[in-house]
Amino acid sequence: MKQEQLFDIRLIFSTLGSLLFFEAGFMAIATIVALFYREPDVPALCYANAITFFTAMLLYFPFRRSDKKQLKKREGYLIVSSIWIVFSFFGSLPFLFSGYIPSYANAFFETISGFTTTGATILSDIEALPHGLLFWRSIIQWLGGMGIIVLSLAVLPIFGIGGMQLYVAEVPGPTKDKIRPRVAQTAKLLWSIYAAITMAEAILLYIAGMNLFDAICHAFTTISTGGYSTKNASIAYWNSPFIDYIVTFFMIIAGMNYTLLYTALRGNLKRFFHNEEIKYYLTLGFCITAITIICRMPKDLSGFESIIRSSIFQSFTIMTSTGFSTSDFMTWGAFLWTLMLITMMFGGCAGSTSGGIKTVRLILLIKNSYFEFKRLLHPNAIIPVKFNDKVVQSTIVTNVLAFVVLYATTIIIGIFIFLLLGINIKEAVGASVTSIGNVGPGLGNSGPSGNFSSFPDSAKWVMSFLMLTGRLEIFTVLFVLSPSFWKK
Repeated sequence: MKQEQLFDIRLIFSTLGSLLFFEAGFMAIATIVALFYREPDVPALCYANAITFFTAMLLYFPFRRSDKKQLKKREGYLIVSSIWIVFSFFGSLPFLFSGYIPSYANAFFETISGFTTTGATILSDIEALPHGLLFWRSIIQWLGGMGIIVLSLAVLPIFGIGGMQLYVAEVPGPTKDKIRPRVAQTAKLLWSIYAAITMAEAILLYIAGMNLFDAICHAFTTISTGGYSTKNASIAYWNSPFIDYIVTFFMIIAGMNYTLLYTALRGNLKRFFHNEEIKYYLTLGFCITAITIICRMPKDLSGFESIIRSSIFQSFTIMTSTGFSTSDFMTWGAFLWTLMLITMMFGGCAGSTSGGIKTVRLILLIKNSYFEFKRLLHPNAIIPVKFNDKVVQSTIVTNVLAFVVLYATTIIIGIFIFLLLGINIKEAVGASVTSIGNVGPGLGNSGPSGNFSSFPDSAKWVMSFLMLTGRLEIFTVLFVLSPSFWKK
């Protein structure tokens, strides 16, 4: 009797190859941008694009199957975990070949920070990069925002590969609203909404005063809640209230559940505004804004409107894990930068492009804690946890509790590792929290006005792992790393 294989290697390789075709395609667009501006990054992008494309061919064509076998759960988790590393490896080649980021540790860090939409950078002079690399830096965040795996679901059927297991591994949150029963149709619809919102922001930013290139790049990195900018001063470069408010609005939108955005666009506003997570998400964000405004008012002399604008901008850029900056919260005093640090862990809604714990988990955690107290007072009472007027299964509540514990544990372990690597306590805490939350800025010299260039290479590799762990919401990575995953 033939023994069943642990993995279908042919299926895994052909899937990775088909996904690399997409990376090569978007890298080709960046190459066209470089050719348009006639800058010195053209050869680097051409070489990187050729290597990526031929690798895709070597992985896909020799290993493609004719029986169109469906991916199993184990194979799906392995592909989802590895594709971010594979994409980051090939995505780092333009930075490396061009010489603008000559260290491989730095090039990989910059790239995986982009694909995971973290936005942490090692670049001290972003404006020194040519347009092609700046565009590539922005588009990798846009791809990572909705998830390159979700994009692939829309077109994997062309290659005869089923994608449900990829969707399950990519979206492991407590709620997975399905717009349509077919995953490929859902992916196409989500990406259509994603692209439409991106286009709308780019047009508004162009009208507001950005040139077309900067408008497109910032639309990419806003909607993906990534935060890469083409300017050293980030959004503060333009010193424009109109631009600040546009970016703030779209950051808030990007932190919302995209399936709910779809229902709102279809005219079902009642379901959108009555959704419990949306209400708590907005309430929490504006409460943080109000606290920030109140604390800044007695000391800040920049003016009432400026304080309100920068406070709402910074509150939502941190909460949604976007990471743009119009001011440095490290100058606001210990209380407010500590508040920003805590806010890094919150995140937006489930089904959004933001990182963090997610608002729905916070709601369920708070509700369950409150009801547990009531259960102690009334031991015979049955008090279920409800979300959107529906009873939440106990297994989901347990999953949320486990996730929050693992999230906190991962942060603590990260802090201790950074301390062992010689990083001071403030920056160690900031690096761990911002990496796992996919936020971007840290604390101290790696805050909104700084970067992570001073970190040793070992710390950058640790941060890269934490970014990946946070992007895949911990469980996926831990599942692949567990010994049982590799046993039949």
